Amino acid sequence: MTMTHTESDLLARVRALSTSGLSDALDRLGIAGHALGIAPLDRRFRLAGRAWTLRYGPVGSDRGSVGDYIDDLGPGDVVVLDNQGRLDATVWGDLLTSTAHRRGVAGTVIDGVCRDVDRSLTLGYPVFARGNWMRTGKDRVRVEATGVPVSIGGIHVEPGDLLLGDGDGLVAVPAARVDEVLAAAEEIERAEDAIRAAVEDGTSLREARRTAGYHDLQYRATGARP
Repeated sequence: MTMTHTESDLLARVRALSTSGLSDALDRLGIAGHALGIAPLDRRFRLAGRAWTLRYGPVGSDRGSVGDYIDDLGPGDVVVLDNQGRLDATVWGDLLTSTAHRRGVAGTVIDGVCRDVDRSLTLGYPVFARGNWMRTGKDRVRVEATGVPVSIGGIHVEPGDLLLGDGDGLVAVPAARVDEVLAAAEEIERAEDAIRAAVEDGTSLREARRTAGYHDLQYRATGARP
């Protein structure tokens, strides 16, 4: 994607947050954006960017292809691969990792497994998946569609949705609701920073939480829509 100044500023705001803060904001607004079972290969991995989506299906009479899409992606893109949670056939490995890293792709998310983990760890290229296994997806899965809504960790992800991943997992924010979710997450994290500072100054956690209104931070906003 072409990175505009506005988009760069937005991604900087996202990178300053944690998935926990965004998760609480999603809860407050009644948005299901918490990807269950999707974790980083390395807990130090972080990714932030816009979803570029691909859906796989099983091979039929037409063997199809696992895809040669990576040459079209770049900074700000997160590769999002819906392999229907399959653990018996990989859809990401060494060559894709090396090419994505060279092109500055923000990271890869797989509802399924990857392989060639060492390459990802050596390059520091963030991959979030259900795990890893060595068996190829070639002649087992095929590309069904790109640029379509997909399911990742039980949540709905559309092209252009905003993703944030860290050691706690992955969250997705619908593109149409980015501004309100980020504003809520920033408010929540400011309150938690204030609580942390107060405790370090000797205030009891009970009092610091009461002063910051901690127990109301994640309550669903009045009129919040799912």
